[in-house]
Amino acid sequence: MKAIHQYDAIILGAGGAGMMCAAIAGQRGKKILLIDHADRPGKKILISGGGRCNFTNLHIAADRYLSNNRHFMKSALSRYTAQDFINLVDNHGIAWHEKTLGQLFCDDSAKQIVAMLLDECDKGDVDISLGYSINDVSHSDGYYRVCYGNREMSSPKLVIATGGPSIPKMGASGFAYELGRKFGLKVIEPRPALVPFTLGGEETLFRSLSGVAADVIASCGKVKFREAALFTHKGLSGPSILQISSYWRHGDKVHINFLPDLERDWLVKAKYHNPSDRLPAIIRSKLPTRLADTLLERLDFDGDIGNIKDKLLNDIAEELSNWEFNPNGTEGYAKAEVTAGGIDTKSLSSQTMEASHMLGLYAIGEAVDVTGWLGGYNFQWAWSSGWAAGQAI
Repeated sequence: MKAIHQYDAIILGAGGAGMMCAAIAGQRGKKILLIDHADRPGKKILISGGGRCNFTNLHIAADRYLSNNRHFMKSALSRYTAQDFINLVDNHGIAWHEKTLGQLFCDDSAKQIVAMLLDECDKGDVDISLGYSINDVSHSDGYYRVCYGNREMSSPKLVIATGGPSIPKMGASGFAYELGRKFGLKVIEPRPALVPFTLGGEETLFRSLSGVAADVIASCGKVKFREAALFTHKGLSGPSILQISSYWRHGDKVHINFLPDLERDWLVKAKYHNPSDRLPAIIRSKLPTRLADTLLERLDFDGDIGNIKDKLLNDIAEELSNWEFNPNGTEGYAKAEVTAGGIDTKSLSSQTMEASHMLGLYAIGEAVDVTGWLGGYNFQWAWSSGWAAGQAI
């Protein structure tokens, strides 16, 4: 079957980045084909934010993204901002609210964001083909040929917007990396990010705390986040832990400050205020009871606080504010919200997302080595990188 040359660009992947790119290019008068193997578009959008889609953040900044090239994302983020996307949401009459830390959610449903993007694609007369697996992608004579289902189409421009392998039960895979390598693009080793930790060895006792949460400061190296930590039947989760996981490597230690609002000498002050108080009771008054009891079991201290030396009290306070965990791994791509690593940004133009040595090839969204913090940052990268490529193709 001979491929038909009837599109200005073919976009692979009908997620947030792919739909944004298609809409922008289509509304510029380009003839666009958007292909996805899933039976409906925006599946990750639909499950995000508890079904309400944390679609952006008020505090978007380049230093809240991880990449081997920490400057790469600056151009796209500055040219299509969080406010630009908020304006689009407002224009479609979608009600939203700020939850915490600048995180913006739909009042109603994530379905509204998908419907909005499809409406924008419709305004650009984008052709959308869903439920077709990609059989082959090749390049010759200045055209990219895409074989999907029993069809073949070709175009002078191809956009890789198929994301990363996180949440494979939704059909996610490493297809973007295979395709990138096929066309000579380097791939930074992908790994699960925004993902819970697993605990083993002596730390398995913390699994008994499954369901217990506490406001903490979690740190790994020089990076720290203050939000909730949640104990699970496998280890550690919660916003602060998910944030730290993006920076963690196997063998790294994770430190948790269980009492972020207390000074180092708080136990000494408590001793002189009421020396007859018992140490376990004091610690239980500051933390969830089950958590306090587990920590006390490891500390192995009891008795009246007045009978404990100041130095030892300071040491106990220090341990509670710098508790060391040694994760033996993560829960992997199955539980990872995003994928870190991906197509190397050194291969791409930060202005257009086009490959520097492969004319007409673009990569956007999670497929690229740009990973944002938890809280709407990765969606904003999808919108911004999709917009940048949509302006260029």
